[in-house]
Amino acid sequence: MPIPEYDIAGRKVLLVGAARGIGKGIALVLAEAGAEVAIASLNLKSATAAATEILSFGGKASAFAADATKTADMQLLAQKVADSFGPIDVLVNCVGDAIGKPVAVRPGQNEQAMTEQEWRFILDVNLTQAFTGCKAFGPHFMNRRSGSVINVSGIAAFRAGAARSAYAAAKAGVVQFTEAIALEWAPYGVRVNSIAPGSFPDPAQIPPDDFRQRETQAAGRVPLGRVGQLREVGLLALYLASDASSYVTGQTWCIDGGVSIA
Repeated sequence: MPIPEYDIAGRKVLLVGAARGIGKGIALVLAEAGAEVAIASLNLKSATAAATEILSFGGKASAFAADATKTADMQLLAQKVADSFGPIDVLVNCVGDAIGKPVAVRPGQNEQAMTEQEWRFILDVNLTQAFTGCKAFGPHFMNRRSGSVINVSGIAAFRAGAARSAYAAAKAGVVQFTEAIALEWAPYGVRVNSIAPGSFPDPAQIPPDDFRQRETQAAGRVPLGRVGQLREVGLLALYLASDASSYVTGQTWCIDGGVSIA
């Protein structure tokens, strides 16, 4: 029989950065579970495409455009969502990107160093986006004295790699930001958690040969011997969005096939 604590039918979820990849994987699962989802992306066309996919299987979805690195954009998004979508129960901040460059050129290496502009871009698109999302929608949740916020971090927060300094710093920042906001908002009944995914290549975004290469690499590097499936992150998000996790806040959940403990 169904477990009522996992039932999110009719709840309204806003996912910022869910037009593709992990964010879209989360959106698809939450919509399948009965939530009404609003997808926000920098590009309205891509957000609409993801929303249309949800509508095609009978789900409920809307599309919005916003630059998640800009406070003004997110404040405007909050107003648009309130006016046309309604009060939200769950916010998922899942914008992200990476640039693989060293801080400075290393002797004997044919490479380019990361520029200040690239550094700031990576911090903004991975960390600032969580700040702007929480800043824009925090008053809504606190006034309602309920809600769940899910920030997407990454295992780079715990397992840094060479030429990934900006990305690792940003993802680690998401973890600590999540803990701080969880403490700020706990007195108002609002829960804030984060998910730290490992390798989740999107087969719709990369060539088949590259996807197979990622699978081959994972067989020897990931303890469970495979890459993750986007749906699996969505299933974890379903738990955090539901009442099943009503006593959970300030936590970061690694979903990486065991890489973070290897």
